[in-house]
Amino acid sequence: MFQIGELAKRCAVSTDTLRFYEKNQLIQPAGRSESGYRLYSEENQKQVSFILIAKSLGLTLEEIRELLEIRLEATEHSCAEVKAITTAKLVLIEEKIRELNRIQVALKKINDACCGDVEDDASHCSILGALASEKSDEGCCSN
Repeated sequence: MFQIGELAKRCAVSTDTLRFYEKNQLIQPAGRSESGYRLYSEENQKQVSFILIAKSLGLTLEEIRELLEIRLEATEHSCAEVKAITTAKLVLIEEKIRELNRIQVALKKINDACCGDVEDDASHCSILGALASEKSDEGCCSN
């Protein structure tokens, strides 16, 4: 058993992060010392590692909480329940990727239309025009 500072060191996070996880019911101290300090265990360290990996995959705190609850009672849940969470996240990510691709194409179109000439002032810049009128067909700096 160890205190919050040691857990933070072992997991390479701040104590504030651990307090945040505790406040949001992602981890619970394994116990308390005689003087009232929170004490953490190896299992808490594994939970924090689980949380950090899940976060790196873009899972929300609510999704992580749900997965942790399933993990704690794994024999009462199915793999299908876990997969449903990751499948739903994949659908959201695929939607975001499509939206980002759409944005990339539109931005590239207005960017490519601009001459970017240092000598021309921006009063006739096609990028500014496209943003103002939602058009991106005009060439840059055309008078």
